[in-house]
Amino acid sequence: MEYLILIIALAGIVFGADFLVAGSVSIARKYKVSDFVIGAAIIGVGTSTPELTVSFMGALNGNADVAIGNVVGSNIFNVLGILGITAMFFPVTFDRQNLKFEIPFCIGISVLLMLFSLNFFNGTEQCVGRIDGIVLLAVFAVFMWLSFARDKKMSLAAPAAQEDQKTDETGPMWIAVLKVLGGLAVLVYSCDIFVDNAVVIAKSFGVNDAFISLTLIACGTSLPELAASIAAALKKNTSMALGNVVGSNIFNIALILGLCSQVRPLTSTGITMVDYLVMIAAVVMLYAFGKDCKIQRWEGAVLFLCFIGYTWYLISNQIA
Repeated sequence: MEYLILIIALAGIVFGADFLVAGSVSIARKYKVSDFVIGAAIIGVGTSTPELTVSFMGALNGNADVAIGNVVGSNIFNVLGILGITAMFFPVTFDRQNLKFEIPFCIGISVLLMLFSLNFFNGTEQCVGRIDGIVLLAVFAVFMWLSFARDKKMSLAAPAAQEDQKTDETGPMWIAVLKVLGGLAVLVYSCDIFVDNAVVIAKSFGVNDAFISLTLIACGTSLPELAASIAAALKKNTSMALGNVVGSNIFNIALILGLCSQVRPLTSTGITMVDYLVMIAAVVMLYAFGKDCKIQRWEGAVLFLCFIGYTWYLISNQIA
């Protein structure tokens, strides 16, 4: 029965993602916001709602391995898995400004999380404390403000190019907003069902919380990002797909763990240095591959193979 529910939930995720992206594109065109920023701000934040729910409940229940592991695992899957799969079928193109600001920002906040988690600054037990969380929340606010400010400046500098972005997906604003909210609601609900049933199946095999959070929960809560990225790529909005991944990664670390650490300090022993380094290395690879502002098919394949290798490493350690 659980497997049938998984299939139904997956169908709901695909359906919701298509509506979410269609509505977001219409809003982007209406307000002359770039595909990348709409992907990072609306789609990236919206599709990270499952991660917020799972990590918050993990923190509330005192299970930091779930709270942090969900974020670390999701960020790894977002770059290596989602962008890898997307680029293999639709080469991902983006603006050089994204290479100069958003992607380095994502690298920086990933490093910051590792330093906070391993208590690099105070040398006590490994945890993300309340002060660390406040810093992360402040970083998120700065990122959002800078993203919209830079995008507005660029749109004013090139108004003619923005006017040419008319598509058949424009229409009444209320319909666009309804698509975004309805698509997001279906995504989150379907994802919640998917994750619950996946965990039940995993528990029956006797695996631990850290492994489940880094793999099944992380990948499961990232299914909205996967579905939204593929839906965006199918609509020829690959920069929106990249914005979705980068925005989601920053949101996961800065806002989700920032909020969760205010519930209680997140002390984690199951998430290792290897997991943090893989998360950072994934974004560094994205930066290196994107030097020409395009992720080629073979580069997407390399990203995805790295994800397979990391997953095999986790499974090998679990068996051992």
